[in-house]
Amino acid sequence: MEPVRDTEPPSEHRRRGRERAFDDVPRWQIYVPLGIYLLFTLVPFYWMFLFAVRPTGSTSLLPWPMTGEHFSKVWTERSFAVFFQNSMIVGVCTLVATTLVALSGGYALARFDFRIKNGFMLALLCSQFIPGALMLVPLFEIFKNLQMINSLGSVVIAETVFQLPLSIILISGFIKNVPVSLEEAAWVDGCSRFRAFCAVVLPLLRPGLIAVGSFAFVHSWNHFLFALMFLSEQDKQTIPVGLNTLIGADSVDLGALAAGGVIAAVPVVIVFAFIQKWLITGFSAGAVKG
Repeated sequence: MEPVRDTEPPSEHRRRGRERAFDDVPRWQIYVPLGIYLLFTLVPFYWMFLFAVRPTGSTSLLPWPMTGEHFSKVWTERSFAVFFQNSMIVGVCTLVATTLVALSGGYALARFDFRIKNGFMLALLCSQFIPGALMLVPLFEIFKNLQMINSLGSVVIAETVFQLPLSIILISGFIKNVPVSLEEAAWVDGCSRFRAFCAVVLPLLRPGLIAVGSFAFVHSWNHFLFALMFLSEQDKQTIPVGLNTLIGADSVDLGALAAGGVIAAVPVVIVFAFIQKWLITGFSAGAVKG
């Protein structure tokens, strides 16, 4: 009688081996480093929240009694309502523009073969090594000639341009995971290429689009240099520049600065809280088979 052979593939053996190795690790070796990392991550946020809700002059280490005077001060007296609106306009417009252009560029790289395709991909990768500060003066001259200084459109264009290389690469890798046969079946049924893309491919790209869009929104929301360089009028400035105005030459209003930091952090926290699953899926899928 022949012995029973193990029919599991090698990949399954490796996966089970990793799971057994993980189960053999003492739990304290996992939880202690994670706890230390979590402590170093959350303490600055707690400190910022404490200064934001603690009355002026208080030295308590607990957020009690709480006050909203700092939030009221920055929202009304320091024009943070205007800054918040401008940042939201820049973030949403950058999200939409980056997603649309990256979607078309990623589809072209994933589905078409052309002579300079490899060179174009190399240029996209190399562009990631160019610091944004290096392009401030040329961009300022371009927007000055186009009469776009003190316009939110200049910040949106600059943010979109610097977000596009990575976004196109991610979307291209994600589209490659969608079989071409699905589109070909739609073509046989009479759909045009655009209609087949919208009906078949686009619904499958949701994780990738969410990842690219959220990354573009968060980066444009937090970016300081472009808004500082291209926007000089106070009613056009964004939240990062508004936070900088709270730092005086001789003194700093820590309560107002902390309240402004909390206001700036809330949209980012909400975005990541709702899309964290799609974000991880999108970045991993776009990077594995790019």
